[in-house]
Amino acid sequence: MLDREGFRPNVGIILLNSRNQVFWGKRLRTHSWQFPQGGIKYGESPEQAMFRELHEEVGLRPEHVRIIARTRDWLRYEVPDHFIRRDARGHYRGQKQIWFLLRLMGRDSDLDLRATDHPEFDAWRWNEYWVPLDLVIEFKRDVYQMALSELARFLPRPAHPNRYLRSGMRTRHDDLPEEPSGEAGNEPRNPGADSHGQP
Repeated sequence: MLDREGFRPNVGIILLNSRNQVFWGKRLRTHSWQFPQGGIKYGESPEQAMFRELHEEVGLRPEHVRIIARTRDWLRYEVPDHFIRRDARGHYRGQKQIWFLLRLMGRDSDLDLRATDHPEFDAWRWNEYWVPLDLVIEFKRDVYQMALSELARFLPRPAHPNRYLRSGMRTRHDDLPEEPSGEAGNEPRNPGADSHGQP
């Protein structure tokens, strides 16, 4: 389904954990990393497509997430000719995307890269919000920058273990409880791994 300009409607998903880190997926059998994304089917709204892609690519259901924001307008990128099938050249130009910012309300263990028989990713990790764009395929980098920039103002305040900080009282660093090990997830995880990334 293409629009008159040759762009396919699509959704992109920026999934946050409680520390405002983002889900970062490694594309199957490649060295490139990206956010979940996928096409909008005929008759679907962008939100319906987002929830379908969320389950197909990372195994999450609507009850596992909360929608924080979405981009106001379509963000477009063009796909170079050598990535386009010959029979589509001259008709297909690229993707136009609505981006959603989500908060994970469930656990890391709710994510499942093998929720369907056509996985998109073979590993994942939590990454700081401003992801390294040099790991993204080149023709998508500008759209990533635009989506991250537009949605950054909606980032929630990171969850903090000490409620007294809200009233302006300071707490020494050594008074704070230890962070649970493995939750930051800075190491890539594979679909068969447990919460510490072990097979």
